[in-house]
Amino acid sequence: MPVSCLDRTPYAGRERSMTATVRDNPAENRYEIEEDGQRVGIAVYRLDGDTIAFTHTEVDPAFGGRGLARRLVTTALDDARRRGLAVLPFCPYVRKVIAENAETYLDLVPPAQRHRFRPA
Repeated sequence: MPVSCLDRTPYAGRERSMTATVRDNPAENRYEIEEDGQRVGIAVYRLDGDTIAFTHTEVDPAFGGRGLARRLVTTALDDARRRGLAVLPFCPYVRKVIAENAETYLDLVPPAQRHRFRPA
């Protein structure tokens, strides 16, 4: 399910309005974030039963500094929660987002696996 956000973020010294949409693309095993219809980032995953393993996240450097990677990852984590999936954050950026928001996302990582996924 796509999620649209309106964000006013300083960019290149001025405020810029953007609409970002995140959606799951299960055929490609990834979440994608688009800005104005252009795919600008992905979060790649492996789905195995009731577990989703995030392996890689990237955002086009031309779109860096706008919070798009964080929005992509938090939307994917929120979707994992909605779907009742356990999360294995192999991607260092996903680990970082979970660590910085432990009160919101750490419970998604199975307790027996948490020692494997210390923040990068």
